[in-house]
Amino acid sequence: MSRPRVFVARVIPDEGLGPIREAADADVWTQDEPPSRDELLRAVEGINGLLALLTDRVDDELLDRAGPQLKVVSNYAVGFDNVDIAACTRRGIPVGNTPGVLTETTADLAWALIMAAARRVAEGDRFVRAGRWKTWGPMLLLGSDIHGSTIGIVGFGRIGQAVARRAAGFGIRILYHDLGRAPEDVERDLGARFTDLEELLAESDVVSLHVNLTDVTRHLINRERLATMKPHAVHVNTSRGPVVDQAALFEALRDGVIGAAGLDVTDPEPMAADDRLLSLENCLVLPHIASATNATRGKMASMAAANLLAGLRGERLPNPVNPEVYDRA
Repeated sequence: MSRPRVFVARVIPDEGLGPIREAADADVWTQDEPPSRDELLRAVEGINGLLALLTDRVDDELLDRAGPQLKVVSNYAVGFDNVDIAACTRRGIPVGNTPGVLTETTADLAWALIMAAARRVAEGDRFVRAGRWKTWGPMLLLGSDIHGSTIGIVGFGRIGQAVARRAAGFGIRILYHDLGRAPEDVERDLGARFTDLEELLAESDVVSLHVNLTDVTRHLINRERLATMKPHAVHVNTSRGPVVDQAALFEALRDGVIGAAGLDVTDPEPMAADDRLLSLENCLVLPHIASATNATRGKMASMAAANLLAGLRGERLPNPVNPEVYDRA
């Protein structure tokens, strides 16, 4: 029998790429930049499986170009806002993702951003490298304490709760907001209190975002909500860039409405080199690297490959985003 054809939209760690190449004829996009839309559409013609990244939009147009023999879409990410799930489900195509594996790693990076933004770490490094460090001074690069402060966690799923666990060592008061309350034992174990978004923003010294991007969460943090935050507050986003109105964030940081920001995600991605946020000393921006450790990216690759190969075999995906395709079948 002929081997199935798959397109892998970027080079991924060998933990995933190796099994894929063993089981299928794999066309792997080897350039650092993602394929353009036209290149992506050409690459998927006639394939049986697709391993996509967040940079690859999977919609009706792409599914039409791929053809009716497409059996599975595996997304190399936890989030899947780049995939039209409804369109895939209508066609009976299961979509897989990589949940859970990057929880602790992302929480680590959220805390790195919290500490770096609050204590002006990147700004201090630039200060030294520019040759501006002449002496110790009592007013030099004053930041905000994290110990004994209040953190507001918006989105209290796996990653939000992992961030809360790390807060315990700093003696921090923990507020959280989500669509619903966490189980009572989770609140008790983490010392976290559920509240509405308005109270959370007004009382928190640090606000950390951990929500999915949906129509409801797009620009969840806007000009009006930024205005309710403390003037020394630190805003951290490791979720999705469009959750924040970036123009409003720029104005809030520029005008001293809030104190600092640490961003691992932006809108758009990549951020333009002349973006106004990059002109601000109190804004720390990273290139979406929350899951960027050898161990975590390797586990993500293994999970993405397992989803892809299960779909090619006609088996249930280990981590389906749309399990209703199996119910319908």
